[in-house]
Amino acid sequence: MFPQDKIDAWQKGQGFWADVDPARWNDWRWQMKNRLTTLADLSRRMELVPEEIEGCRHADERLALAITPHYFNLIDRDVPDCPIRRQVIPRIDEMHTAPEERFDPLAEERDTVAPGLVHRYPDRVLMLLTDRCAGYCRCCTRSRIVSNAKGRSFPSDSSGALTYIKKHDEIRDVLLSGGDPLLLSDERLDAILAGLRAIDHVEFIRIGTRIPVYMPQRVTPELCEILKRHGPVFISIHVNHPRECTIEMRAACERLAFAGSPLGSQTVLLKGVNDRAETMKSLMHRLLMMRVRPYYIYQCDPVAGTAHLRTDVSKGVEIIRALRGFTSGYAVPQFVIDAPGGGGKVPINPDYVVSVDGGEIVLRNYEGKPFSYPTGAPNGALSAFRCNP
Repeated sequence: MFPQDKIDAWQKGQGFWADVDPARWNDWRWQMKNRLTTLADLSRRMELVPEEIEGCRHADERLALAITPHYFNLIDRDVPDCPIRRQVIPRIDEMHTAPEERFDPLAEERDTVAPGLVHRYPDRVLMLLTDRCAGYCRCCTRSRIVSNAKGRSFPSDSSGALTYIKKHDEIRDVLLSGGDPLLLSDERLDAILAGLRAIDHVEFIRIGTRIPVYMPQRVTPELCEILKRHGPVFISIHVNHPRECTIEMRAACERLAFAGSPLGSQTVLLKGVNDRAETMKSLMHRLLMMRVRPYYIYQCDPVAGTAHLRTDVSKGVEIIRALRGFTSGYAVPQFVIDAPGGGGKVPINPDYVVSVDGGEIVLRNYEGKPFSYPTGAPNGALSAFRCNP
Protein backbone atom coordinates (compact mmCIF):
# COMPACT_ATOMS: atom_id res chain seq x y z
CA MET A 1 0.00 0.00 0.00
CA PHE A 2 1.20 3.50 -0.80
CA PRO A 3 2.25 5.09 2.55
CA GLN A 4 -0.40 7.44 3.92
CA ASP A 5 2.17 9.99 5.04
CA LYS A 6 3.30 10.34 1.44
CA ILE A 7 -0.26 10.63 0.20
CA ASP A 8 -0.77 13.41 2.73
CA ALA A 9 2.35 15.33 1.68
CA TRP A 10 1.50 18.38 -0.41
CA GLN A 11 4.40 18.42 -2.81
CA LYS A 12 6.41 21.50 -3.61
CA GLY A 13 9.87 21.98 -5.02
CA GLN A 14 11.86 21.38 -8.18
CA GLY A 15 13.33 17.97 -7.33
CA PHE A 16 15.80 16.88 -10.01
CA TRP A 17 15.65 20.38 -11.46
CA ALA A 18 16.64 22.21 -8.25
CA ASP A 19 19.37 24.10 -10.12
CA VAL A 20 16.91 25.56 -12.65
CA ASP A 21 16.11 29.22 -12.18
CA PRO A 22 12.61 29.49 -10.60
CA ALA A 23 11.50 31.86 -13.35
CA ARG A 24 12.22 29.18 -15.95
CA TRP A 25 10.69 26.42 -13.82
CA ASN A 26 7.46 28.42 -13.57
CA ASP A 27 7.34 29.03 -17.33
CA TRP A 28 4.96 26.48 -18.87
CA ARG A 29 6.90 26.51 -22.12
CA TRP A 30 10.00 25.38 -20.21
CA GLN A 31 7.94 22.60 -18.63
CA MET A 32 6.78 21.44 -22.09
CA LYS A 33 10.25 21.63 -23.61
CA ASN A 34 11.77 19.60 -20.77
CA ARG A 35 9.20 16.80 -20.57
CA LEU A 36 10.53 13.29 -20.14
CA THR A 37 9.65 11.51 -23.36
CA THR A 38 12.05 8.55 -23.71
CA LEU A 39 13.22 5.48 -21.87
CA ALA A 40 16.62 7.14 -21.50
CA ASP A 41 15.05 10.22 -19.89
CA LEU A 42 13.41 8.06 -17.23
CA SER A 43 16.34 5.68 -16.71
CA ARG A 44 18.65 8.57 -15.84
CA ARG A 45 16.35 9.56 -12.99
CA MET A 46 14.88 6.34 -11.61
CA GLU A 47 15.15 2.58 -11.66
CA LEU A 48 12.42 1.09 -13.81
CA VAL A 49 10.96 -2.39 -13.39
CA PRO A 50 11.16 -4.75 -16.41
CA GLU A 51 7.48 -4.23 -17.28
CA GLU A 52 8.07 -0.48 -17.49
CA ILE A 53 11.21 -0.82 -19.58
CA GLU A 54 9.38 -2.92 -22.15
CA GLY A 55 6.38 -0.58 -22.01
CA CYS A 56 8.56 2.44 -22.77
CA ARG A 57 10.15 0.62 -25.72
CA HIS A 58 6.73 0.07 -27.26
CA ALA A 59 5.11 3.37 -26.21
CA ASP A 60 4.95 4.93 -29.66
CA GLU A 61 3.05 1.93 -30.99
CA ARG A 62 0.03 2.87 -28.84
CA LEU A 63 0.43 6.09 -26.89
CA ALA A 64 3.53 8.25 -26.53
CA LEU A 65 5.36 8.83 -23.26
CA ALA A 66 5.46 12.37 -21.87
CA ILE A 67 5.79 13.56 -18.26
CA THR A 68 6.34 17.17 -17.22
CA PRO A 69 9.08 17.87 -14.67
CA HIS A 70 6.39 19.16 -12.28
CA TYR A 71 4.46 15.88 -12.42
CA PHE A 72 7.56 13.68 -12.40
CA ASN A 73 8.45 15.09 -8.99
CA LEU A 74 5.26 13.54 -7.58
CA ILE A 75 6.41 10.00 -8.40
CA ASP A 76 7.76 7.87 -5.58
CA ARG A 77 10.73 6.40 -7.40
CA ASP A 78 11.26 3.72 -4.74
CA VAL A 79 7.74 2.28 -5.03
CA PRO A 80 6.93 0.41 -8.29
CA ASP A 81 3.22 0.57 -7.49
CA CYS A 82 3.20 4.32 -6.78
CA PRO A 83 -0.21 5.57 -7.99
CA ILE A 84 1.34 8.51 -9.82
CA ARG A 85 3.82 6.23 -11.55
CA ARG A 86 1.09 3.84 -12.71
CA GLN A 87 -0.73 6.66 -14.46
CA VAL A 88 2.07 7.94 -16.71
CA ILE A 89 4.83 5.35 -17.13
CA PRO A 90 3.97 2.79 -19.83
CA ARG A 91 3.86 -0.92 -19.02
CA ILE A 92 4.07 -3.81 -21.44
CA ASP A 93 0.47 -4.68 -20.46
CA GLU A 94 -0.59 -1.88 -22.82
CA MET A 95 0.37 -4.03 -25.80
CA HIS A 96 -2.31 -6.59 -24.89
CA THR A 97 -5.82 -5.97 -26.20
CA ALA A 98 -8.54 -7.73 -24.24
CA PRO A 99 -11.54 -9.12 -26.18
CA GLU A 100 -13.88 -6.39 -24.90
CA GLU A 101 -11.51 -3.52 -25.73
CA ARG A 102 -11.71 -1.18 -28.71
CA PHE A 103 -9.56 1.63 -30.07
CA ASP A 104 -12.67 3.84 -30.20
CA PRO A 105 -14.81 2.40 -27.39
CA LEU A 106 -17.22 5.34 -27.29
CA ALA A 107 -17.82 5.35 -31.07
CA GLU A 108 -16.77 8.98 -31.41
CA GLU A 109 -15.70 8.42 -35.01
CA ARG A 110 -19.24 7.32 -35.87
CA ASP A 111 -20.77 10.48 -34.37
CA THR A 112 -18.28 12.90 -35.94
CA VAL A 113 -20.22 15.44 -38.01
CA ALA A 114 -17.43 17.85 -38.96
CA PRO A 115 -13.64 17.80 -38.55
CA GLY A 116 -13.02 17.50 -34.80
CA LEU A 117 -16.71 17.78 -33.87
CA VAL A 118 -18.72 14.98 -32.22
CA HIS A 119 -22.51 15.39 -31.96
CA ARG A 120 -24.07 12.67 -29.80
CA TYR A 121 -26.41 14.27 -27.27
CA PRO A 122 -29.38 16.36 -28.51
CA ASP A 123 -28.16 19.77 -27.27
CA ARG A 124 -24.41 19.20 -26.81
CA VAL A 125 -21.34 18.81 -28.96
CA LEU A 126 -17.73 17.87 -28.30
CA MET A 127 -15.01 19.91 -30.04
CA LEU A 128 -11.65 18.13 -30.27
CA LEU A 129 -9.15 20.93 -30.71
CA THR A 130 -5.75 19.26 -30.49
CA ASP A 131 -4.01 15.90 -30.31
CA ARG A 132 -1.48 17.12 -27.74
CA CYS A 133 -1.40 16.86 -23.95
CA ALA A 134 1.14 18.02 -21.39
CA GLY A 135 1.38 14.39 -20.24
CA TYR A 136 -0.16 11.17 -21.50
CA CYS A 137 -2.42 9.20 -19.18
CA ARG A 138 -2.03 5.48 -19.78
CA CYS A 139 -5.83 5.05 -19.54
CA CYS A 140 -6.51 7.61 -22.29
CA THR A 141 -9.81 7.04 -24.09
CA ARG A 142 -8.48 8.86 -27.17
CA SER A 143 -5.13 7.12 -27.45
CA ARG A 144 -6.09 6.44 -31.09
CA ILE A 145 -5.62 10.12 -31.91
CA VAL A 146 -3.68 11.69 -29.04
CA SER A 147 0.10 12.21 -29.41
CA ASN A 148 0.16 11.14 -33.08
CA ALA A 149 1.22 7.70 -31.88
CA LYS A 150 -0.53 6.18 -34.90
CA GLY A 151 0.42 8.94 -37.32
CA ARG A 152 -3.08 10.39 -37.70
CA SER A 153 -3.63 13.94 -38.88
CA PHE A 154 -5.71 16.38 -36.85
CA PRO A 155 -7.77 19.39 -37.95
CA SER A 156 -5.62 22.52 -37.94
CA ASP A 157 -8.59 24.89 -37.54
CA SER A 158 -12.12 24.85 -36.18
CA SER A 159 -13.98 26.60 -39.00
CA GLY A 160 -15.90 23.48 -40.04
CA ALA A 161 -16.98 22.79 -36.47
CA LEU A 162 -18.10 26.40 -35.92
CA THR A 163 -20.07 26.38 -39.17
CA TYR A 164 -21.90 23.21 -38.11
CA ILE A 165 -22.74 24.67 -34.69
CA LYS A 166 -24.09 27.87 -36.28
CA LYS A 167 -26.43 25.83 -38.48
CA HIS A 168 -27.83 23.76 -35.59
CA ASP A 169 -29.70 25.96 -33.14
CA GLU A 170 -30.48 23.01 -30.89
CA ILE A 171 -26.85 23.10 -29.73
CA ARG A 172 -26.60 25.10 -26.50
CA ASP A 173 -23.61 23.36 -24.84
CA VAL A 174 -20.09 23.00 -26.25
CA LEU A 175 -17.32 21.01 -24.59
CA LEU A 176 -13.77 21.77 -25.71
CA SER A 177 -11.43 18.83 -25.37
CA GLY A 178 -8.76 16.95 -27.29
CA GLY A 179 -5.89 16.44 -26.33
CA ASP A 180 -5.82 19.36 -23.96
CA PRO A 181 -7.35 22.65 -25.18
CA LEU A 182 -5.26 24.70 -22.72
CA LEU A 183 -2.16 23.78 -24.72
CA LEU A 184 -3.41 25.95 -27.56
CA SER A 185 -1.86 29.37 -27.88
CA ASP A 186 -3.65 32.21 -26.13
CA GLU A 187 -4.47 33.70 -29.52
CA ARG A 188 -6.11 30.57 -30.91
CA LEU A 189 -8.05 29.81 -27.75
CA ASP A 190 -9.26 33.42 -27.65
CA ALA A 191 -10.45 33.15 -31.26
CA ILE A 192 -12.30 29.88 -30.68
CA LEU A 193 -14.08 31.19 -27.58
CA ALA A 194 -14.96 34.41 -29.38
CA GLY A 195 -16.36 32.39 -32.28
CA LEU A 196 -18.55 30.36 -29.95
CA ARG A 197 -19.78 33.41 -28.01
CA ALA A 198 -20.81 35.00 -31.30
CA ILE A 199 -23.34 32.18 -31.82
CA ASP A 200 -26.55 33.23 -30.09
CA HIS A 201 -27.82 29.76 -29.22
CA VAL A 202 -24.58 28.65 -27.53
CA GLU A 203 -25.28 29.17 -23.83
CA PHE A 204 -22.75 26.96 -22.07
CA ILE A 205 -19.03 26.48 -22.80
CA ARG A 206 -16.85 23.95 -21.02
CA ILE A 207 -13.17 23.02 -21.21
CA GLY A 208 -11.91 19.58 -20.21
CA THR A 209 -8.29 19.74 -19.07
CA ARG A 210 -5.56 18.11 -17.02
CA ILE A 211 -3.29 21.17 -17.19
CA PRO A 212 -3.71 22.22 -13.52
CA VAL A 213 -2.43 18.74 -12.58
CA TYR A 214 0.31 18.17 -15.15
CA MET A 215 1.45 21.74 -15.68
CA PRO A 216 -0.20 24.37 -13.44
CA GLN A 217 2.30 26.93 -14.72
CA ARG A 218 0.15 27.20 -17.88
CA VAL A 219 -2.60 28.97 -15.93
CA THR A 220 -1.16 32.41 -16.54
CA PRO A 221 -2.74 35.83 -15.95
CA GLU A 222 -3.08 36.16 -19.73
CA LEU A 223 -4.98 32.88 -20.01
CA CYS A 224 -7.25 33.87 -17.13
CA GLU A 225 -8.06 37.17 -18.84
CA ILE A 226 -9.19 35.27 -21.94
CA LEU A 227 -11.44 33.00 -19.88
CA LYS A 228 -12.82 35.99 -18.01
CA ARG A 229 -13.53 37.89 -21.22
CA HIS A 230 -15.57 35.05 -22.70
CA GLY A 231 -16.97 33.74 -19.44
CA PRO A 232 -18.38 32.00 -17.76
CA VAL A 233 -16.23 29.20 -19.16
CA PHE A 234 -16.66 26.11 -16.99
CA ILE A 235 -13.48 24.11 -16.36
CA SER A 236 -13.59 20.33 -15.81
CA ILE A 237 -10.27 19.25 -14.31
CA HIS A 238 -9.18 15.62 -14.65
CA VAL A 239 -7.72 14.65 -11.24
CA ASN A 240 -7.17 11.05 -10.12
CA HIS A 241 -5.22 11.03 -6.85
CA PRO A 242 -4.79 13.24 -3.76
CA ARG A 243 -1.04 13.43 -4.35
CA GLU A 244 -1.78 15.37 -7.53
CA CYS A 245 -3.34 18.14 -5.43
CA THR A 246 -0.20 20.18 -5.07
CA ILE A 247 0.25 23.70 -3.78
CA GLU A 248 0.88 24.76 -7.39
CA MET A 249 -2.39 23.19 -8.51
CA ARG A 250 -4.23 24.92 -5.71
CA ALA A 251 -2.84 28.29 -6.82
CA ALA A 252 -3.81 27.57 -10.44
CA CYS A 253 -7.37 26.70 -9.38
CA GLU A 254 -7.61 29.92 -7.40
CA ARG A 255 -6.53 31.92 -10.45
CA LEU A 256 -9.16 30.17 -12.58
CA ALA A 257 -11.86 30.70 -9.96
CA PHE A 258 -11.02 34.37 -9.54
CA ALA A 259 -11.28 34.71 -13.32
CA GLY A 260 -14.90 33.61 -13.02
CA SER A 261 -14.55 30.01 -14.20
CA PRO A 262 -16.64 27.53 -12.19
CA LEU A 263 -14.50 24.45 -11.48
CA GLY A 264 -15.52 20.80 -11.45
CA SER A 265 -13.56 17.56 -11.39
CA GLN A 266 -13.56 14.36 -13.38
CA THR A 267 -11.84 11.28 -11.99
CA VAL A 268 -11.21 7.94 -13.68
CA LEU A 269 -11.47 4.94 -11.37
CA LEU A 270 -8.15 3.09 -11.75
CA LYS A 271 -6.82 -0.11 -10.20
CA GLY A 272 -3.94 0.56 -7.83
CA VAL A 273 -4.42 4.31 -8.10
CA ASN A 274 -7.67 5.39 -6.45
CA ASP A 275 -9.71 2.21 -5.94
CA ARG A 276 -9.85 2.57 -2.16
CA ALA A 277 -12.59 4.58 -0.49
CA GLU A 278 -10.11 6.32 1.81
CA THR A 279 -8.04 7.51 -1.15
CA MET A 280 -11.07 8.75 -3.05
CA LYS A 281 -12.45 10.56 -0.01
CA SER A 282 -9.10 12.29 0.54
CA LEU A 283 -9.09 13.39 -3.11
CA MET A 284 -12.62 14.79 -2.95
CA HIS A 285 -11.89 16.70 0.25
CA ARG A 286 -8.77 18.26 -1.23
CA LEU A 287 -10.62 19.27 -4.37
CA LEU A 288 -13.23 21.13 -2.33
CA MET A 289 -10.42 22.94 -0.52
CA MET A 290 -9.21 24.06 -3.95
CA ARG A 291 -12.64 25.44 -4.98
CA VAL A 292 -13.24 22.42 -7.23
CA ARG A 293 -16.63 20.68 -7.03
CA PRO A 294 -16.34 16.89 -7.50
CA TYR A 295 -18.47 16.05 -10.55
CA TYR A 296 -17.84 12.62 -12.08
CA ILE A 297 -16.08 9.38 -11.25
CA TYR A 298 -15.78 7.44 -14.50
CA GLN A 299 -15.52 3.71 -14.84
CA CYS A 300 -12.37 3.32 -16.96
CA ASP A 301 -13.38 2.98 -20.62
CA PRO A 302 -12.53 -0.35 -22.31
CA VAL A 303 -9.97 1.24 -24.61
CA ALA A 304 -7.30 -1.04 -26.06
CA GLY A 305 -4.46 -1.77 -23.64
CA THR A 306 -6.09 -0.70 -20.36
CA ALA A 307 -7.27 -3.99 -18.82
CA HIS A 308 -4.53 -3.81 -16.16
CA LEU A 309 -5.93 -0.46 -14.99
CA ARG A 310 -9.66 -1.24 -14.93
CA THR A 311 -11.50 -2.22 -11.78
CA ASP A 312 -14.73 -4.16 -11.40
CA VAL A 313 -17.78 -1.88 -11.65
CA SER A 314 -18.78 -2.93 -8.13
CA LYS A 315 -15.70 -1.09 -6.83
CA GLY A 316 -17.16 2.23 -7.96
CA VAL A 317 -20.51 1.48 -6.32
CA GLU A 318 -18.66 0.52 -3.13
CA ILE A 319 -16.81 3.85 -3.14
CA ILE A 320 -19.99 5.89 -3.61
CA ARG A 321 -21.61 3.97 -0.77
CA ALA A 322 -18.59 4.82 1.42
CA LEU A 323 -18.93 8.52 0.57
CA ARG A 324 -22.69 9.11 0.65
CA GLY A 325 -23.68 10.11 4.18
CA PHE A 326 -20.16 9.75 5.51
CA THR A 327 -18.93 13.08 4.15
CA SER A 328 -20.31 16.33 2.76
CA GLY A 329 -22.75 15.98 -0.09
CA TYR A 330 -20.59 18.36 -2.10
CA ALA A 331 -17.80 15.78 -1.84
CA VAL A 332 -19.86 13.00 -3.47
CA PRO A 333 -19.50 12.89 -7.28
CA GLN A 334 -21.66 10.87 -9.65
CA PHE A 335 -20.28 7.47 -10.64
CA VAL A 336 -20.93 6.85 -14.34
CA ILE A 337 -20.18 4.41 -17.12
CA ASP A 338 -19.76 6.00 -20.53
CA ALA A 339 -21.63 3.26 -22.33
CA PRO A 340 -19.48 1.51 -24.96
CA GLY A 341 -20.66 1.99 -28.51
CA GLY A 342 -21.75 5.58 -27.97
CA GLY A 343 -24.57 5.11 -25.47
CA GLY A 344 -23.56 8.12 -23.41
CA LYS A 345 -23.03 8.47 -19.68
CA VAL A 346 -25.14 6.18 -17.50
CA PRO A 347 -25.24 6.87 -13.72
CA ILE A 348 -24.50 3.89 -11.48
CA ASN A 349 -25.62 4.17 -7.86
CA PRO A 350 -25.97 1.94 -4.81
CA ASP A 351 -29.54 0.66 -4.48
CA TYR A 352 -31.17 2.70 -1.71
CA VAL A 353 -34.73 1.69 -2.64
CA VAL A 354 -35.84 -1.37 -0.64
CA SER A 355 -39.41 -1.62 -1.90
CA VAL A 356 -42.25 0.33 -3.49
CA ASP A 357 -45.76 -0.74 -2.54
CA GLY A 358 -49.15 0.76 -1.69
CA GLY A 359 -48.13 4.37 -2.30
CA GLU A 360 -45.14 4.01 0.01
CA ILE A 361 -41.45 3.80 -0.75
CA VAL A 362 -39.08 2.12 1.71
CA LEU A 363 -35.55 3.51 1.62
CA ARG A 364 -32.27 2.32 3.06
CA ASN A 365 -30.12 5.16 4.41
CA TYR A 366 -26.33 5.38 4.43
CA GLU A 367 -26.19 3.31 7.64
CA GLY A 368 -28.33 0.57 6.12
CA LYS A 369 -31.38 1.44 8.23
CA PRO A 370 -34.84 1.32 6.57
CA PHE A 371 -37.13 4.36 6.42
CA SER A 372 -40.50 4.72 4.72
CA TYR A 373 -41.87 7.73 2.87
CA PRO A 374 -45.49 8.22 1.76
CA THR A 375 -45.33 9.10 -1.92
CA GLY A 376 -48.89 10.38 -2.22
CA ALA A 377 -49.19 8.51 -5.52
CA PRO A 378 -51.09 5.34 -6.38
CA ASN A 379 -48.97 2.20 -6.60
CA GLY A 380 -49.06 2.08 -10.38
CA ALA A 381 -47.54 5.56 -10.64
CA LEU A 382 -44.32 4.37 -9.02
CA SER A 383 -43.16 2.27 -11.95
CA ALA A 384 -40.18 4.58 -12.44
CA PHE A 385 -38.52 2.80 -9.52
CA ARG A 386 -38.76 -0.56 -11.24
CA CYS A 387 -36.64 -1.97 -14.02
CA ASN A 388 -38.52 -2.23 -17.31
CA PRO A 389 -37.52 -4.78 -19.96
